[in-house]
Amino acid sequence: MNTLYYGDNRDILPRYIKDETVDLIYLDPPFKSNQDYNVLFAEQSGEKSAAQIMAFEDTWHWNEESAKWFEHVVSRSDKVSDLLVAFHKFLGENDMMAYLANMAPCLVELRRVLRPTGSIYLHCDPTASHYLKLLMDAVFGAVNFRNEIVWKRTSAHVNPKRWGPVHDTILFYGKTKEMKWCNGTQEYGQGYLDSKYRREDERGTYRLADLTGAGVTKGDSGKPWRKYDPSRAGRHWAIPRNIIVELVGEGIAELLTTQEKLEILDEYGFVYWTPKSKGSKGTAGGEGGFPQLKRYLSDGMPIQDTITDISPINSRAAERLGYPTQKPEALLERIIKASSNEGDVVLDPFCGCGTAVAVAQNLNRQWLGIDITHLAITLIKKRLRDSFGDRVKQEFEVVGEPIDLRGARALAEQDKYQFQWWALGLVGARPEEQKKGADRGIDGRRTFFEGADRHPEQILISVKGGKTSSPHVRDLVGTMEREKAALSLLITLNEPTRDMIKEAASAGFYTSEISNTKHPKLQILTIEKLLEGHKPDLPPIATMGWSDPTFKKAPKAKTKHKGNGELDLD
Repeated sequence: MNTLYYGDNRDILPRYIKDETVDLIYLDPPFKSNQDYNVLFAEQSGEKSAAQIMAFEDTWHWNEESAKWFEHVVSRSDKVSDLLVAFHKFLGENDMMAYLANMAPCLVELRRVLRPTGSIYLHCDPTASHYLKLLMDAVFGAVNFRNEIVWKRTSAHVNPKRWGPVHDTILFYGKTKEMKWCNGTQEYGQGYLDSKYRREDERGTYRLADLTGAGVTKGDSGKPWRKYDPSRAGRHWAIPRNIIVELVGEGIAELLTTQEKLEILDEYGFVYWTPKSKGSKGTAGGEGGFPQLKRYLSDGMPIQDTITDISPINSRAAERLGYPTQKPEALLERIIKASSNEGDVVLDPFCGCGTAVAVAQNLNRQWLGIDITHLAITLIKKRLRDSFGDRVKQEFEVVGEPIDLRGARALAEQDKYQFQWWALGLVGARPEEQKKGADRGIDGRRTFFEGADRHPEQILISVKGGKTSSPHVRDLVGTMEREKAALSLLITLNEPTRDMIKEAASAGFYTSEISNTKHPKLQILTIEKLLEGHKPDLPPIATMGWSDPTFKKAPKAKTKHKGNGELDLD
């Protein structure tokens, strides 16, 4: 089941994922909330938004592709299509409209693959959250909305003429009312513990909580119990379902009246009788304070819809991999634990650097990840190997990557940049940080540390998906000299000519200061040989890992759950 898919999720989902096979979906569509742009609300004429709305920059623009998806959804003639038509009338043809037109078919597919007991969490920027909320209402039904979760993602910001933007929004929906809920918990702050949890009994430390909720209701929850009438105070009985289920089982709990549940709570010692009520069993009291619920510290604090106890990934965090929108593992762990059990299937259709995938793996969930770039797929594969060891490679497959020369040629013809990123992944290199088209003869790099002083040395990589000849080799030699690099690799789709091989040999050898081994300074590697398992001839120190902002080594997973409930400590 564990699978990474390369491609557009709107194509991958209908092709590979069957109806109602996924238990939990988390998606974090690409955006940048740390910069201020008007691009999404700018008209196609280039005119700025009159409201000067602070928006995020992302990869979706109103163009022929967006118009195609808009027409595709509108042709459905349902609530989703009606909403998109209304959005189009209100927003016009700008990039916010493109974002919504592209998200709509993705959400429709995600609903199809979600089990009736499943849940979906959509992580988004407040700039678009209100539009996405309406879109989610149309796709999943407003009655299935559960929470708008606020996560404080950064420290205080100072912005002119507005409150500091420090949070992201996560929209939480179930597919049906049968949605699975696993009663997630979070830790209390020490100040709260000191001020609230000051009582003890034979069961442990506890605090007092209300047994009633605001508002008058009809039925059992509004009727008196032992002469205590919550309606007189404008309230109703509100009994924690999880406690009753734990005490008597889910089947019996469904058959009990509210008053019977209250009796069970009292029988098992969960009711605190205030001095005014003096309500031991059989004593009504009737005047003064209401009976209260004992909430024990061992039960944990139920998770709340405002998350302030999970910090963003700081610059020194071990899990930081350099991916611009990377979310902390603790956030995904809370979500996955709250809405899934071991063995359930977790899907991330915009998996980026693979945080949801890695956390699902560690929590013994099955997982599916989709991303539209080979760079992301390469990063996730390395992250999984770093965190869980080489054995994890046997636990997942990758769909959509070339597996032979024919597939590599097809990718090169389809998108030369994706071909470059994929080819660089074959030798563990990251792409050169440059704009498309600004080719300086370097497509990727690897770094290793050499000598007693641990000074950095560079390995330059050039990828050629078309015809190659001797000038390409000479150019790479010149680039290597200009950059003062130790080694260089020329990755070619086609077989090198004799002249190319001769030119590469003339570049000489690099001698490692640590191992005293010699290695050709310029090496030509064909895609076919790399797919067969051939590796570049590098100093031993260079094969032990590398240091760069894209492929920083992920930390080992603290625990890896086995199917039998045991823990395998890495």
